[in-house]
Amino acid sequence: MRPLPLAFYARPAAVVARGLLGKRLISTVGGARCALRIVEVEAYIGPDDPACHAFGWHRSARNESLYGSPGLLYVYFTYGMHWCANVVTERTGFPAAVLLRAGEPLEGLSRMRRRRRRVRDTDLASGPAKLAQALGISRDHDGHVLSRAPLWIADGPPVLAYRRGTSVRIGVRLGADRLLRYYERGNPHVSPPHD
Repeated sequence: MRPLPLAFYARPAAVVARGLLGKRLISTVGGARCALRIVEVEAYIGPDDPACHAFGWHRSARNESLYGSPGLLYVYFTYGMHWCANVVTERTGFPAAVLLRAGEPLEGLSRMRRRRRRVRDTDLASGPAKLAQALGISRDHDGHVLSRAPLWIADGPPVLAYRRGTSVRIGVRLGADRLLRYYERGNPHVSPPHD
């Protein structure tokens, strides 16, 4: 499965987010191939988005990748214990990204089960921290270009329009009213609560 061209990411974050539904997220971290079908994402759009890590043009060593070129992976640590992975979008210097919130496991389930300590398959990647853990994503992958191993996104059948859902983002206090979460309706691998 060939990586998507980097031009795919050089578009508005909300457009990229919707386009990522149904794509394949592939990891060869640790030498084992694992793949997920992306079923839930959230867009974070620049300095005017109070939920974005670059709100007000905030820039630091922690979020430097967010200002990078489209197609980079922006990985951050949250709650003092979890890694989360985002795809940088739009244009270099403008901090926008799509959070990879949930995926449906396709390949490498035994490795994902070990990484996630043998939870139910529907819970392997049903949240952003779970997704990162299942694929072995850590701070080491911050700034990685998603056009090569060990992490890349490949094409896949799109989610049909009637299956696409939109809602407010989950777990944010500021900017919580923005309809920037996109997901596949009825998919059991979407993060709770399900619709």
